[in-house]
Amino acid sequence: MNDVKVERLLINYKTLEQFKRFKEYGNQELSMMEDFQNNIIENNSESPFYGIHIGHNLIARMSLYKVSEKHDAYFQPAQNYLELWKLEVLPDYRGRHYGKALVEFAKSFRMPIKTNPRINSHGFWEKVGFQKAKYEMERDLGENPLIWMPEGVQEKDV
Repeated sequence: MNDVKVERLLINYKTLEQFKRFKEYGNQELSMMEDFQNNIIENNSESPFYGIHIGHNLIARMSLYKVSEKHDAYFQPAQNYLELWKLEVLPDYRGRHYGKALVEFAKSFRMPIKTNPRINSHGFWEKVGFQKAKYEMERDLGENPLIWMPEGVQEKDV
């Protein structure tokens, strides 16, 4: 597992082709194709997409978006935090800790992290140190967010 390298994915048509493998296997709501295509159109040089390759094949991916402290409704003190979206590992590579490697990479930024887990994935998120956020109806709008906090950060009282 030490040889796993998480890297920022380039926004280009080669990566777009690799993303098609995920849409084929993944859940529709996990598809990053639309996000990715919008970043190609905007010519975004700061890709929010990260992944793990084996050889030339992208086998795991996620998006990390930085949220400004002025929009922080989860942590105290209020601060910038990361929103982790669409973590997915291709079926043939699941159970080999690639998802954990992506999460550990996100944690390496030492910023709080929020995610909205897929159904039946809570066990994974608990294993990697996330906890349920206290539910607040207006803020969470039917979602059940999970959060991870580095040392010195607490959950905001709702």
